Amino acid sequence: MPDVIFNGPEGRLEGRYQHSKTPNAPIAVMLHPHPQHSGTMNNKVVYRLYHTFVRQGFSVLRFNFRGVGRSQGVFDRGEGELSDAASALDWLQSFNENASACWIAGFSFGAWIGMQLLMRRPEINGFISIAPPANMFDFSFLAPCPSSGLVLHGDKDSVVPEPSVSKLVDKLRTQRGIEIDYRLIPGADHFFNQQLDEINGHVEEYLTKALSLQSAASA
Repeated sequence: MPDVIFNGPEGRLEGRYQHSKTPNAPIAVMLHPHPQHSGTMNNKVVYRLYHTFVRQGFSVLRFNFRGVGRSQGVFDRGEGELSDAASALDWLQSFNENASACWIAGFSFGAWIGMQLLMRRPEINGFISIAPPANMFDFSFLAPCPSSGLVLHGDKDSVVPEPSVSKLVDKLRTQRGIEIDYRLIPGADHFFNQQLDEINGHVEEYLTKALSLQSAASA
């Protein structure tokens, strides 16, 4: 899990990168929670996501948004963080020019940034969105949602009440040809402290199925 430093819009960005040994392996970028609420790339959910994608054969990058850890710059209300995410994807693609697929995964604030990046980068094939803060941030840009994906949410989340996420999922599901797999995790609050293994299981299962379908379609 080598440390990496790459150029972002406001200076250097700090990350961790695992390169797959499989030729033309798929790639994925992990996005962490809100920088002003202790969010970092070492968040437990993001860390678990990272290793789940690694086990699935991806080349994976997680990184700190501007102003977090050794990443330069200051918090920019999401606009700058979206630019950071785009730079991270650019860096990852530069080392994986023949990647078979491209995915984005984010938790809370990172899920919001990830969905914005999804709209701007047509090469992204799929997404994992965990506890998307649909009650705090505007998701109306998802019109339509360009890729299928998995949404995970805790049914005891008091930070982001479940009905707001359910409403977002219903909207995404209206897009033809797009499948949104929405799964509620019983007993989980916004931080999933006791449900990390359950998150792993859901993501592993979803990725296995999605990669199999993508492989069959390309064949």
